[in-house]
Amino acid sequence: MARRLGTNITETAQLVGCSRCAIVSIHAKWINDGDTSSRCQGVGRPRVIKEKGRRRLSRLIKQNRCQTVAQLTIQYNAGPSASVLEHTVQRTLLDMGLCSRHLTRVPLLTKRHHQLRLQWAQEHRDWTMDEWKRVAWSDESRFLIHHVDGRVGALRLPGKQLLSSCTAGHTQAGGGGIMLWGTFSWAALGPVVVVEQTMKAANYLNITADQLHPYMAFVFLTGNGIFQQDNVSCHKARIVLEWFKEHTDEFHLMSWPPNSPDLNPMEHIWDVMERQLRAQIPPCPNISTLHDCCLDIWYNVSPVMYQKLVTSMPGELQLF
Repeated sequence: MARRLGTNITETAQLVGCSRCAIVSIHAKWINDGDTSSRCQGVGRPRVIKEKGRRRLSRLIKQNRCQTVAQLTIQYNAGPSASVLEHTVQRTLLDMGLCSRHLTRVPLLTKRHHQLRLQWAQEHRDWTMDEWKRVAWSDESRFLIHHVDGRVGALRLPGKQLLSSCTAGHTQAGGGGIMLWGTFSWAALGPVVVVEQTMKAANYLNITADQLHPYMAFVFLTGNGIFQQDNVSCHKARIVLEWFKEHTDEFHLMSWPPNSPDLNPMEHIWDVMERQLRAQIPPCPNISTLHDCCLDIWYNVSPVMYQKLVTSMPGELQLF
C-alpha cells in the first residue's frame, strides 16, 4: 500500500521495519504473482507418520506402555498404514513428547503409614554417627537371568510417571532367578545368603541363627549392635520374634516403619548389583552363573561405598 501511494523504498523500509532489499523483492513478487505468500511449506521430507498415524500410535501405547519401540513398530505395521522403520517410530514418539523411563516404584502408603514414618524419623533424627554405626542393615532382593525385577520401561509424557500404567505394581518380570538376603554395617560387609525357595519363617529363622548371629557377635563385641529388618510376614513370625527376644542381651532389634524401603540403605547396594549384572556381556546364561556373579559382586562391594551409605542417614532424615 505504501508503494502504491508513492512512498519510496527507503521510507517504506523504515515504515515496516525491514531492509530495502526485502521491500524490493516482496513488492516485485506482489507485482508478478499477485500475492506475497511463500511456496515453501516446510523443510525436509514430509512426515511418513501423519496426524492419523500419530493418533493410532497413541492408542497402541495406551494399551501397553511397557512395549518396546520394536514391538510398537510391528503392531503399527500390522495395520492399514504404510510400513515404517523403527527409527521413524522412535523419532515420532520423541516428537510427540513421549519418552521411555523405568517404571516408578510407588509404595502404598496410607495415612497411618505416613504417621509411623514421620514418628520413626523424629525418633532417630538426633542420632549421632556413633549410633548409626551400630546398625546392621538387612534386606532381600530377587535377581533374574534376563533382567532384574522392576527394570521395565514405560512410554509416558513428562509428569505422568504416577499413572497406574506407569508404575511397577502391575508388572511381573519373567525368567528364572534367585533371591538373596544380605546384611552390612559400618564396620564390615556381612554375609549374603541365597534363599533356595520362597522366604518363610523357618528359612528366615535359620538365616538369623546361622548367619546373622555370628556376624553380630563378631562386629559388635560389647553387645551394643542394632539389627534392622523390614516388616514382611516372615520377619514378624512368632518363632522369629521369640528368637530375637532370647538374644536381646547380644543385640537389639530396631523398630521399622511399614512400607519404607526408601529409608533402607541396603536398597542402594542391590541397585549397584543390578546395574553390574545388566552391564555384563554376555549376560548370565543360567542360574548357576547368575549365582556366582551375584556373590562375586557382593563380596567386591567397596567399604567406602557402604560406609558412605551409613553416613548419609542423618541427611535422609532431615527431609522429613
